[in-house]
Amino acid sequence: MESLNQTILNNSLLQWLITVTVLLITVILLRIIQHQLGRRLTTLAKRTATQWDDIFVSLIAQTKLLFLIVISIFVATFFLDLPVRIQASISTLFVVSLLIQSGIWGLTFLAGVLESSRQHALENNRAEVTTINIIGLIAKIVIWSIVTLLILDNLGVNVTALVAGLGISGIAVALALQNILGDLFASLSITFDKPFIIGDFLIIDEHMGSVENVGLKTTRVRSLSGEQLVFSNSDLLKSRIRNYGRMFERRLSFNLGVTYETPREKLKRIPEIIREAIEAQDETRFDRSHFMKYGDYALQFETVYYVLSPDYNIYMDIQQSIYFTIHEEFEKEGIEFAYPTQKLFLHKD
Repeated sequence: MESLNQTILNNSLLQWLITVTVLLITVILLRIIQHQLGRRLTTLAKRTATQWDDIFVSLIAQTKLLFLIVISIFVATFFLDLPVRIQASISTLFVVSLLIQSGIWGLTFLAGVLESSRQHALENNRAEVTTINIIGLIAKIVIWSIVTLLILDNLGVNVTALVAGLGISGIAVALALQNILGDLFASLSITFDKPFIIGDFLIIDEHMGSVENVGLKTTRVRSLSGEQLVFSNSDLLKSRIRNYGRMFERRLSFNLGVTYETPREKLKRIPEIIREAIEAQDETRFDRSHFMKYGDYALQFETVYYVLSPDYNIYMDIQQSIYFTIHEEFEKEGIEFAYPTQKLFLHKD
């Protein structure tokens, strides 16, 4: 018993044993509470369709063991008579760990809300997906900036002077990173102006493909041949972009030629044959069909119609069906398609 009265750093050995015991019990209790609460909320979350309980499950799961240990140390030190300086250091450690854990909770909550919004946007309005991604990135930067400033303030750093110094040096940094900042602002322009969204099919100069991701510096496009094309955001906005994702209908025109030997009555029937072939298809709108000109070797007809769908495969199916129908009707009417020919007249002296 006398050994328990021995003093170590102004506290008896008994006080140290009580402190260690309280620390271990507190850590174990907090860990058990975290586990049980997480398990019950997970069971509850499986029964509901709302995303909020899933977010709270994630918050509990992201509570770090190191933070629980720091809480236990802070609680256990109440059983010790420590110097003011050491007690202040432990309090500062507790506040710093609480700020870091709060930042982690904030990011976890933000990730849950953004993921829910992203899934809703993919189902209803894909144009919002890029905006959600940019908002998420900006929010992460803001959260960690606030946490960092609060930590520095608790550590005794003059935050006001630090921010002022960063403002002055930021000008030099901005000049050095102007290309990166140009891509960043271009990304914000894409986000808010929405010249294209994820899933749109683009033709950029000689390249073409579907937009997969719009990042801070680059936009990634999956080409028809399978490889991924990466464009700088600033260069992309300087290019001429043909966005087929915004197409609601497709205007099409085609020419066909028949031989000069075709009777006039048959020529007058051709526009009507073409009209009937087009109107027989679903999702089409006939515009016009005319005898356009006398060609070098054929009588040329020009036809214009619309496919009321942006889908390229549907367009090709409709065009193929129209061509088959025209070919079949021309056979029935005895109308011959023209092809490049020349007549050679020989004169014998």
